[in-house]
Amino acid sequence: MNKSLAEFYTGRPTAEIAADLLGHELIYETPAGTISGWIVEAEAYLGEQDTAAHAFNGRYTAANAALYDAPGTIYIYILRGYYMLDVATQSAGTPQGILIRGIEPHLGLDLMQRNRDKPVPAITNGPGKLTAAIGLQSKDLNRTLLGANNLTITTTATRRPRQVVATSRVGVSDGSWQDRPLRYIVAGNPFVSASRKRDWDRDRHGWQMDETLQ
Repeated sequence: MNKSLAEFYTGRPTAEIAADLLGHELIYETPAGTISGWIVEAEAYLGEQDTAAHAFNGRYTAANAALYDAPGTIYIYILRGYYMLDVATQSAGTPQGILIRGIEPHLGLDLMQRNRDKPVPAITNGPGKLTAAIGLQSKDLNRTLLGANNLTITTTATRRPRQVVATSRVGVSDGSWQDRPLRYIVAGNPFVSASRKRDWDRDRHGWQMDETLQ
């Protein structure tokens, strides 16, 4: 793991890292071609103290072991039949992570639509939808580092949100942390899960004006 990647995922609160991930590019190299998209939605999970986290109360199993690995480790799990993509944060042994919940397609939209025959933006506006669209449908990369194989996330933003909004997490219905504002979104972006059409920024998708939509 290169130093810049390690530094990005540690040394500051996981919630801050999740907010900072918006506008970074998720890149997946497939045999059919490169697929990528800008992260527009990310959700922080804060380990042993977090009632919604897989490592709540120090829970450690073969299934969630990736959370205890080095910062930048890929954690893939299945929820309700869908593959979820998470990235471990903080130093090894501190089981915190970030769920990637939505991306705006950049490269390989045709490949995404081949993998998931849905209209834009429904193709990647949710954590299970985006993994299906990019073709990440196995746990082969679980417990590997970003960039070590064919999946990475850029360590710098290639787009910048005009406004980042923190909301309560999606699908968290019990425990004392259910209403904590740990889900971060690019305000106005149509690829944010469960967003309302009336809130969409149809011209800029919520990105700063110095960015050019492609």
